[in-house]
Amino acid sequence: MNRTILTLLAVVLLFNCSTAQKVTDTQTIDKTSVKASMIKALEWQEAHPIFAIAPTDWTAGAYYTGVARAHKTTRDMMYMAALKNQGYWNNWETYKRLHHADDVAISYSYLYIDANGGRKNFVDLESTKKFLDAHLYEDDNWKAGTDKSKEGKTILWWWCDALFMAPPVLNLYAKHTNQPKYLDEMHKFYMETYNQLYDEEEQLFARDMRFVWQGNDKDTKEPNGKKVFWSRGNGWVIAGLALILDDMPEDYEHRPFYEKLYKEMAKKMLEIQPEDGLWRTSLLSPESYDHGEVSGSGFHTFALAWGINNGLVDKKHTSAVKKAWNAIANCQHEDGRVGWVQNIGAFPEPASADSWQNFGTGAFLMAGSEILKLK
Repeated sequence: MNRTILTLLAVVLLFNCSTAQKVTDTQTIDKTSVKASMIKALEWQEAHPIFAIAPTDWTAGAYYTGVARAHKTTRDMMYMAALKNQGYWNNWETYKRLHHADDVAISYSYLYIDANGGRKNFVDLESTKKFLDAHLYEDDNWKAGTDKSKEGKTILWWWCDALFMAPPVLNLYAKHTNQPKYLDEMHKFYMETYNQLYDEEEQLFARDMRFVWQGNDKDTKEPNGKKVFWSRGNGWVIAGLALILDDMPEDYEHRPFYEKLYKEMAKKMLEIQPEDGLWRTSLLSPESYDHGEVSGSGFHTFALAWGINNGLVDKKHTSAVKKAWNAIANCQHEDGRVGWVQNIGAFPEPASADSWQNFGTGAFLMAGSEILKLK
């Protein structure tokens, strides 16, 4: 099904998320309501488990990162109970593809539990260490540059989503175990991805090499002539940057690079935020699917609120971030389910009021965790 047909289907079948929301006050945040909506989202998601491959895959990793951030802010033990439960039943394992960044995302939650769970030796980090050592130090086709697929699989983290999946785990593992070598390795591979996928003109990341403009390929542009930049893809990156900076030592020699990149992306996301507060799945062609989408918007909102709370984004943008949260909150169903989440994919596509994924709930919880801290 081509993009034109998908666009027509979106117009016929979907209604605008912001229209459905009927947001009347974008400046007020009721923190009691925020906490209640976050708990409802947790309860619904725990009662409706879903994953792409296995309970230890990247979708669960993103969801439980959101649960960890919710606990970090609220200290509500419901979040810690959910974290410990999944870790225990997962036997503290990662997923099995040791050179695929997606498959260690779940370890962010394990590391968080080990640092904050209150029971010594409850968490077994052996699988996480095995994964990270293989991931960084063993040879594979991507690192060797011998995989010549059209996606550009010639570096370890060849897709921008990977910058959420592995780097925050490596960064936190280095901090938790006091082994800075893991942070240095993280930086080395992060720079490969940055150099291959970051568009310095637009200050956004291409999802992979299929969407890097080569000057002669019209398929890498939207109908309006703009380059293709996926909202959730860039959400993965900027949310990952906030996670990295949150745990990275203040005196780390490469920290200025991450702060600069974060500020560039934050500035861009604020510049292109739609009037109703929710980013569209195609960032520079919002008319392609003209309705808000919650997973990308949730990650953007988390990152921007984190920036305000940590002095990297000017507080004058607080109203824009509050607007985004209120729009996201109005995409939550009465039962707690978070709707308007684009399904698993790799480029801009439509969502609907009834489309949901666990990583969308994770983005929702991450956003709420920082919204609660706004003054």
